[in-house]
Amino acid sequence: MLVPGDRVAVTGAAGFIGSAITRRLLERGASVVAVAEPSGDPRNVSDLDVEIRSADVRDAHAVRRAIIGCRFVFHAAALYDFWAKDPSIFYSVNVQGTRNVLEAAVAAGAERIVYTSTVGTLGLDGPAIGHAATEDSVADVSHLFGHYKRSKYVAEHEALRAAAQGAPISLVLPTFPLGPRDHRPTPTGKVVVDFLNARIPGYVDAAMNVAHVDDLAAGHLLALERGRVGRSYIVGGTNISMRELLALLATVSGLPPVTRRVPSSLALAASVVSEIVEGRVLRRPPSLPLEAVRMSTTSMIFDDARARDELGYTSRPPSVAIEDAVRWFVDNGYVKPARRARLRLDSPSGRPA
Repeated sequence: MLVPGDRVAVTGAAGFIGSAITRRLLERGASVVAVAEPSGDPRNVSDLDVEIRSADVRDAHAVRRAIIGCRFVFHAAALYDFWAKDPSIFYSVNVQGTRNVLEAAVAAGAERIVYTSTVGTLGLDGPAIGHAATEDSVADVSHLFGHYKRSKYVAEHEALRAAAQGAPISLVLPTFPLGPRDHRPTPTGKVVVDFLNARIPGYVDAAMNVAHVDDLAAGHLLALERGRVGRSYIVGGTNISMRELLALLATVSGLPPVTRRVPSSLALAASVVSEIVEGRVLRRPPSLPLEAVRMSTTSMIFDDARARDELGYTSRPPSVAIEDAVRWFVDNGYVKPARRARLRLDSPSGRPA
């Protein structure tokens, strides 16, 4: 059990999910070592009462120095993106970085390690026919589109292998996080920002599991205290279609809804052109990354019953996550002035507007 004063390391502490974990730990009275990327954005932890340690997870010696003396370790650092000029960075950060953190945690005598994986490593044959995926859904590796999913799949294998060799590791698989403090923003938060700025001309027939980032953070602490070693836990929220997500965004913001349905084949064709022209020829991030479009045209619905039954995990409605994300992006300057002037923030969750 986590007790006040426990020294706890969080890698990726300045990131979206990592900072939510950090804040939840501080609420529990932990002494947090925030392991942050040297060149990263520190705003999510700069105002918190934490010990900030600058360390690139690819630097094994720096990681060891950062987490020495910590009772627990949360490894949330990862490269979460859909494109990079040099794809090998996904593997050096997500795979080798994970090995470095796990080895350092074991060497430091950590009593429990919680590794943040992703539902992207799970098989989606069930969701394709309307059945939600679980932790037991085996992925077809040929369907692991893009280097992010592939590298996280390999990294998850490293975590499971370390657990099989005796490391006290539990794995958390977050779904589609939304909420405040998504500075980058992440690919999931970018859906909200793009809607607010009228950059989503249509939607494809797809579905996802939406969860509040703070609920996901709570799930990580539950995995620490109640999770079994070597066991994976999906932590999520509610399965909704892309059409429903965009409708909730319209309700919350007061902006016009997106009503045009785009064929998946058209979206995929446009992304291939974007990857070739922008990514390969111009060497800049594609406007429509192929991996992102493949994900957005896939039914990604999940069943988190294991976490609810074994850990006592709970989540709030997706409207709360969407509302908090919209308000944060608006308050922090992510919305163009012309669109901001048209906003009428309503509160479908019933909270004060």
